[in-house]
Amino acid sequence: MKTYLKFGALVVVIIGVLVWLAMGGISESKTYYKTIAELGQMGDQAKGKRLRVGGDVTQGSIHRNGSEVTFTLHQDARVLNVVYTGNDPLPDTFKDGAQALADGKLGSDGVFQASKIQAKCASKYEAKPQLKKDASRAGM
Repeated sequence: MKTYLKFGALVVVIIGVLVWLAMGGISESKTYYKTIAELGQMGDQAKGKRLRVGGDVTQGSIHRNGSEVTFTLHQDARVLNVVYTGNDPLPDTFKDGAQALADGKLGSDGVFQASKIQAKCASKYEAKPQLKKDASRAGM
């Protein structure tokens, strides 16, 4: 009888730990894309919270200093300074004018500390221009 009780308690503890770990993982990975304006509206609530912020990389703002990369994201008239210190190399599409998502936390100084960067170059995904047929040949 005691053996079944101990076994049952052990099973309950293991299941409890697994549920706790799963819930922690879900809340950590649950980050929504925010605009720079939405980040500003959050005020102090944004500081220290894991967020994903998107914008366009400002022309000439990318500066590399060893493994640290600083740049500025902008949307309309709003700007956000970002410092990337992640281990992964930056994507090939990360360059001036590219759309980028920075995943990380907003520091108390207002600088976004990114641990992941995703980028895409808008021109890479645009449709190729279609060649127009010569109007003189169209009538033949």
